[in-house]
Amino acid sequence: MEIILKEDIIGLGYKNDIVNVKSGYGRNYLIPQGKAVIASPSAKKILAENLKQQAHKLAALKAAAEQKAEAIKDVALCIAAKVSATGQLYGSVGVNLVAEELKKLGHEIDRKIITMKDAKTVGDYVALVHFHKEVTVEVPVKVVAENTPAEEKQEEVPVAKAAVVEAPAQEEVAVEEAPATEE
Repeated sequence: MEIILKEDIIGLGYKNDIVNVKSGYGRNYLIPQGKAVIASPSAKKILAENLKQQAHKLAALKAAAEQKAEAIKDVALCIAAKVSATGQLYGSVGVNLVAEELKKLGHEIDRKIITMKDAKTVGDYVALVHFHKEVTVEVPVKVVAENTPAEEKQEEVPVAKAAVVEAPAQEEVAVEEAPATEE
């Protein structure tokens, strides 16, 4: 089924893109939610006319996205996390933590435009920030153990540190029974 997207959908396409999706996905989710319309010949003509009229607005949006991308192109994150003896993290480092670290550095970026495979071990990863259809920035993310010496954590570019929040351990609580009273 060929549809025209009315908004950006990460993993599928961007606003005003014509994409092919499975019929059930288009009919049961995208169209009823107002996220897409069927790509009929008349809808394609309307889309072409709208794009022609909005060309200068789209250029301005792309320029703004390039400006944001320029601001974070040299940023690298170093995230300290609790690690087991085998190098496995307690929890994981994902897009939420990356977005928080970028915010601490003064870059307000929505977590929904960041894509990254969750880091479950110590090592180097790459987070992609999709500002626009044609503007994507790679942000290197280094996950290190919390107890690593400070000189190993230093980078040439601005670095942020954070700890992965782990769930508190559940403790067994002994319930004391009240003594039976004699009457």
